[in-house]
Amino acid sequence: MIKHECGVFGIYDHDEAARLAYFGLYAQQHRGQESAGIVTFDKDGVHEHKGMGLVPDVFTEASLKMLTGRNAVGHVRYSTTGSSSAGNAQPFLTTYKGRAIALAHNGNLVNAGQLREDLENEGAIFSTSNDTEVFMHLLVRALRHNDLPGAVKEACYRVRGAYCLLVMMDGILVAVRDPHGFHPLALGRMDGSHVFASETCAFDLLEAEFVRSVAPGEVVVVEGNSMRSESLIQPMPEKPAQCIFELVYFARPDSYVFDEQVYLCRKKMGCNLANESTPDVDFVMPFPDSGIYPALGFAQCSGLPYEHAMIRNHYVGRTFIQPSQSMRSFGVRVKINPVREMIDGKRICIIDDSIVRGTTMMTRVKKLRELGAKEVHIRISSPPVISPCYYGIDFSSRGELIAAQHNLAEITRKLDVDSLHYLSIEGLLGSVAQPQNYCMACFTGNYPVPCEDCGGKFKLEGSCGSR
Repeated sequence: MIKHECGVFGIYDHDEAARLAYFGLYAQQHRGQESAGIVTFDKDGVHEHKGMGLVPDVFTEASLKMLTGRNAVGHVRYSTTGSSSAGNAQPFLTTYKGRAIALAHNGNLVNAGQLREDLENEGAIFSTSNDTEVFMHLLVRALRHNDLPGAVKEACYRVRGAYCLLVMMDGILVAVRDPHGFHPLALGRMDGSHVFASETCAFDLLEAEFVRSVAPGEVVVVEGNSMRSESLIQPMPEKPAQCIFELVYFARPDSYVFDEQVYLCRKKMGCNLANESTPDVDFVMPFPDSGIYPALGFAQCSGLPYEHAMIRNHYVGRTFIQPSQSMRSFGVRVKINPVREMIDGKRICIIDDSIVRGTTMMTRVKKLRELGAKEVHIRISSPPVISPCYYGIDFSSRGELIAAQHNLAEITRKLDVDSLHYLSIEGLLGSVAQPQNYCMACFTGNYPVPCEDCGGKFKLEGSCGSR
């Protein structure tokens, strides 16, 4: 199972800032389910509420009423650096010379370990294990001789990797996207107020206008009645390296990401997959929910019937009483259940977006075999994942990636399927409008930003000497 990244939301100068931030995070819940938080600013100071769990679990009507002010930043988290704990929940809030600073971050800094060690050697004290605090220390140091936008740019000059940032201080909101543009950040307008979100689906819920994407390497500064665009001070790469997995899996299908309609991209992936390899089967079925949209494209381009022979339980939360070891497949069964009559004696083509470890796919294929499936074929709407991601996606280490350890024939046997085909890199890039602008490192091993000291999501746990 691939884990999501994080989602950010910011709104400037609106009467209902906290409530709108709540709904903006709610719309982006798919990007992070571990924790949620909102920070607001008013004339009396700063107000904060965050906690572990889903957005509606963290916030109540009473807590929203306490978040007064016309400016707000919010965050939903899935941990890619640092453990899943209340201390690592964002936005990260601190005070510098009596001035409150709030920071929300989506991404992953590949040099966070070295930066933290350098900062600790200078006397910095850390209270969390996430890379957002590293950035905050850099920001505070830069504030000694800069205004907020200048300090943000100086801090960004020292970090490497993926970051979308919302920073608020002294009535100023700064939005930043890293020079490679790994992850999306959108700018919108609502009732005359400026709004930022990781995905445009947040704007749709709020009935805000999507204005444009924040460009790679762009710094957007909102202050008072004005908004201006500036650039980071570091050299820009020749081309962006946008995360293709946003379109394959992460983003909601109703969002525009990297100026692409996600829904249409996924259908195109499925269509290209069908053009590459269509088996002789009775019907096509998705593994819900990630396989639904490529399966639609596959069925339309292949002419095969489309069926939902597995049903997802959408009311299963992230936490439930864990089964015993003897019920180890319970976690899969409680979320996905087959329609028995559709499977017995049938030749089935399963469509899914990706295979990472392969354990979930093995469990589901085994169930189809037990229910009498005559043939089981798998088609995947992305290439084999052979390399971990260091830019904000919790991919497994290379040793746990099934495609990094086995060839196609071996994976086919391990999954116990009659045939297996992954979408080619050419087919994937043929599904997007600007193929030259995407990072493909998880499929190729070619990293746009080198990562010499990437020790996994817990790399900042413990002392520097133990890293």
